[in-house]
Amino acid sequence: MRAIQITEFGGPEVLTVTELPEPEAGPGHLLIDVSRAGVNYADTHQAENSYLSASTLPMVPGGEVVGTTPDGRRVVALTGTGGYAEKAVAPEALAWDVPEGIDDVTALGMIIQGASAWVLLRRSVHLAPGESVVVHAAAGGVGTLAVQLARAWGAGRIIATASSPEKRALALELGADVAIDAGQPDLKDALIDANGGRRVDTVLEMTGGEVTDQSLRALAPFGRLAFYGMASRKEPSPVRPATLMAHSTTISGMWLAHVFQLPGDVMRTALGELFGLVAEGRLRVIGGGEYGLSEARRAHEDLRARRTTGKLVLDPSR
Repeated sequence: MRAIQITEFGGPEVLTVTELPEPEAGPGHLLIDVSRAGVNYADTHQAENSYLSASTLPMVPGGEVVGTTPDGRRVVALTGTGGYAEKAVAPEALAWDVPEGIDDVTALGMIIQGASAWVLLRRSVHLAPGESVVVHAAAGGVGTLAVQLARAWGAGRIIATASSPEKRALALELGADVAIDAGQPDLKDALIDANGGRRVDTVLEMTGGEVTDQSLRALAPFGRLAFYGMASRKEPSPVRPATLMAHSTTISGMWLAHVFQLPGDVMRTALGELFGLVAEGRLRVIGGGEYGLSEARRAHEDLRARRTTGKLVLDPSR
């Protein structure tokens, strides 16, 4: 089968199309004929071995797929690795049936980005109706869905940040009240101004560095910031506990893998609500581009250069 294989760590240049034996599904696993594989920012960290969990070589990257099982089920699944291929294996517990009427891009958009937005808003910052929320990278896969969910769940004011006028226009179209450039010199003041002169209640942040620092300074008393990525690859400044006490603020981290350690089937609950909102026309995945398997390098280049919006996918058939 055709697959992308990594034999050395690095940037997009290490993604190589190759022929590999088809994987075999052992007990408790499903073999999936992949129709689309999702491309996530975490994949770029996986390729350079800078992700939260260490990578091992050789490796077929890609943590999510949608496709068909040998018995005809159409499923969307988390694979960990192995997704950038014509066939992939996933644990049965991490595969969910795709409801009728849900296309491949939407299914893939829900399993990581949608679930991440759901967990961030529901469990990390506990967004309450009427509260303000800052969504950084609001034109990205998680951001586009977080803006829509915040609107559906009664946020008082949604402040989006994005790097270009086109991306900011998209955020406004999806329901943000205001969209600003996160790269401006005094982001803290810009966020407060965007909230009508009031400090903000909640922030969803995945950029790192100065964006994180400035966002923390913009929080209101009892404000919450959820940190779920570091796209800039720059560490924020250290935070002292006394600083948190001085402003009654909370910082949380979120890695979606940990939801599977929670009691109850949180992922199934999240996907059920997300697919329901899609069916009601209150939530949509923004397609960010479809690449052939042979174009995986370009997909990573575009993602790292912030040239993309919404959900990126690979088509293994080309």
